[in-house]
Amino acid sequence: MLFNSYEFIFLYLPFTYLIYFFLNKQRLTEASKGFLAVSSLFFYSWWSPIYLPLILVSMVFNYVIGTSLTRDKGHSRVSKIHLLTIGIIGNVGLLGYFKYSDFFVSNINIVLGVEIPLMYLTLPLAISFFTFQQIAYLVDSYGGGVKEYDFLNYAVFVTFFPQLIAGPIVHHKEMMPQFANVRNKVINYKNVSKGLFVFSIGLFKKVVIADTFSVWAVNGFDEAKILTFFEAWVTSLSYTFQLYFDFSGYSDMAIGAALLFNIKLPINFNSPYKATNIQDFWRRWHVTLSRFLKDYVYISLGGNRLGDFRTYNNLMITFVIGGLWHGAGWTFIFWGFLHGLALVLHRVWSQFGLRLNSVIGWVVTFNFVNIAWVFFRANEWEDAIRVLKGMIGLSGVVLPGRLSGKFSFLSSYGVEFGQWLRSIEGSAIKVTSLLVIFLIVVVFFKNSMEHMKSFKVGYRTSIASALLILLSMLSLNKVSEFLYFNF
Repeated sequence: MLFNSYEFIFLYLPFTYLIYFFLNKQRLTEASKGFLAVSSLFFYSWWSPIYLPLILVSMVFNYVIGTSLTRDKGHSRVSKIHLLTIGIIGNVGLLGYFKYSDFFVSNINIVLGVEIPLMYLTLPLAISFFTFQQIAYLVDSYGGGVKEYDFLNYAVFVTFFPQLIAGPIVHHKEMMPQFANVRNKVINYKNVSKGLFVFSIGLFKKVVIADTFSVWAVNGFDEAKILTFFEAWVTSLSYTFQLYFDFSGYSDMAIGAALLFNIKLPINFNSPYKATNIQDFWRRWHVTLSRFLKDYVYISLGGNRLGDFRTYNNLMITFVIGGLWHGAGWTFIFWGFLHGLALVLHRVWSQFGLRLNSVIGWVVTFNFVNIAWVFFRANEWEDAIRVLKGMIGLSGVVLPGRLSGKFSFLSSYGVEFGQWLRSIEGSAIKVTSLLVIFLIVVVFFKNSMEHMKSFKVGYRTSIASALLILLSMLSLNKVSEFLYFNF
């Protein structure tokens, strides 16, 4: 079920909210948790009921391993390490089977010249997110940071619908104390107002902004055969903004929906396009994934404790894994490699005591991120190369026809005049205006989390929420999935 759908907004969310707090008001605490878990599983299975047993088996498996890890009696340290290893291998194996089987088989076919048939498995919804979340739970259980002996509590932790499909990736210790807090079992109207406010911002980001940019991104990446200079840049920038507003919009809606239930999810976005270096970018973009990769991959590999060379290797390995987590393809792996390389270069640069002016640093960082997104978005290598060739002018330059009089001398340099965004079917005025406007918004304006922190109940915020929801409703006739559903 999509956050940006009539079914969710007008049926599922209000029904779940009312029943949950009604049961809590009747002091039926266990029933309220059971209802929330079941309704969250219904939310999950709305997309495809066939994979409901998969998440249930995964939950039971990890709960059994996790409770075994937290019981001191009868388990030596060595046996706990074996249990943890079994748990991690089980989770990674499940993810690998569904997400990477065909990728590995197709590469084996290419390398060995064989024809092993592909399985064409459908990627189960949210498997990347609930797998990482449960791996973190197992590691925390092994370290003594989690003690959970109630399967119903664990089911709520894994399935809580606002964060189930595409995060944020949460820790057990930051979620379950909130569900246990007695004050959170009654309706908090300030949280309701704040939650609706943040949800309305996220909904507007997705259906009005992201879905507008998606048209030009799709036309450029998937439809156009050749992209001239400006067409290629508009294509890449359109995807850069589409992805930002799509995923930050989802995160806002997740945080807003959770607040209705008095649950505070961790911030997942903090104005990443304001970053002035690549390290700063990864402290702001997809914060909970960055946290997971740092805590459970980078530090496990040794972090920066074993010298510079090992540190650089650990960074590269961590981000290649991060790229592979996003998708089963060499373009995703290369995207991760690029970011790992950028972080290594930034670290070397910093160790020499060198610093860029903040404006120059922002220009370099934003353009690097924008170019790297080309590989992230491209379906095949050829698509990425086609866009990049256009961005450096190898596929020609076309200027608006009305400029032909003043700049006719450029024709001798291969510049043409005419409909300059024809391949992506974009209105020049609309495209350039929106790109400039939202570049200013993401760089200079407060983000939704900053607005949430300073939120005050009043007629202004009420009118703002109502207006954003109304404008979003006008676009719900063209419902589209969130981009991170594909990962």
